[in-house]
Amino acid sequence: MTRPSNGSLVLDGNQIKVRLEAERQASRSPVHVDWLRFTVPRRNVLPSVDTLFPQQHENQWTDASMNARFSALIAAVPDCEVAGASSISFSPFDRSVALEAYDLTKTVCEALGAEFSVAVEVRKGHDFYRYRWSIMRCEVECGWVGFLSSSSSPRQQAQNRTIHVNLYGQACTFGADGWREKIADLIDSAGGDITRVDLALDFFDGIPGGFDSVVRDYESGACNVNGKEPKCNQLGDWVHGHARSFYIGSKEAGKQTNVYEKGDQLFGVEAASPWHRVELRYGNKLRVLPSDALRRPADFFGGASDWHQSMLFKAEHQSQAQPIKCVERLQAQSVEAEVTRSLRWTLTTASASLATWLLHAPNEARRFLDLVSTTAVPGRLQRFTHSEISRAMGRALDRFHVAASPGQACVCV
Repeated sequence: MTRPSNGSLVLDGNQIKVRLEAERQASRSPVHVDWLRFTVPRRNVLPSVDTLFPQQHENQWTDASMNARFSALIAAVPDCEVAGASSISFSPFDRSVALEAYDLTKTVCEALGAEFSVAVEVRKGHDFYRYRWSIMRCEVECGWVGFLSSSSSPRQQAQNRTIHVNLYGQACTFGADGWREKIADLIDSAGGDITRVDLALDFFDGIPGGFDSVVRDYESGACNVNGKEPKCNQLGDWVHGHARSFYIGSKEAGKQTNVYEKGDQLFGVEAASPWHRVELRYGNKLRVLPSDALRRPADFFGGASDWHQSMLFKAEHQSQAQPIKCVERLQAQSVEAEVTRSLRWTLTTASASLATWLLHAPNEARRFLDLVSTTAVPGRLQRFTHSEISRAMGRALDRFHVAASPGQACVCV
């Protein structure tokens, strides 16, 4: 996981606290979104009309002028400066993707507020994305938008079809009022997927009962979910009671809570700050993370477990607990896996025969389909609904690239 540099974390702790308190008062919710990552498919990340064609008099744009304008915009995307190397020139395709990513970055900055802007040049990417546009605040990177894959491996090539947004804690903390709702609307309109969201509950005067009460809760089974005890881990100086972190759950499960001494992190141990934070970190490995987690973070915080709901009670806040279950994600993964196996078998085993019938007897296609059609679906798919299979087939076809030549078919995933 790519994190901001130490320099970007050197912020005035009091300023952060003031900002968090102001947000709590404005939103009437004690839960703060502290980190956000989401991915949108490239086909839905189109340059805005205003970016491509600024306001003109009616009928002023001709086909020729529109084409010239688009070509000029593509050419205007700056080359990428990579550390230790001279300027790397974009291909025409890469430039078009860079423009899409730039337009999305501008939209995200506008949602965050006037303090945020796009860096003046493209930079080397993170997390297997080849390039990134940096989101800046006070001349410090507080997020980035990645595009194009860093290698030609089949797994990473899928990233060529997506653009990824990563907003650090600084961006989430200092975003203007209403930024969460605007980003949630953006994700919905673009058909995006949230891949990580951190929901933080701050106790500026300390957790009632003290930090050690969290460990006692865990030992008593209060943190159990559906009768199962989550994993735990402890970091920091537990002997002297400084800079401690208590982890509940795991990253592998896609739901982990870190209870830590936030005041020690921001002000140093010598300040003896009582500030504690309970930070719930959701990942999309086993779950579909809804955009409403940005609109109603307290509800989704409280929905993580009865213990999380009890922490909201300690913060004197009541919520409508909204759990994010694994079932939907596992069901979606299962149907897509089975449809993918079926498509792979068809392409590798039966594609030549199917192509022969369809190419050489086009007038008989209807009769051929009637002959091979049955009322039953393959056994692998019988436990899924018609709509689930239809959606999965569309996504499976998007992942397969079929390049056919006479007498030969090449399938790449």
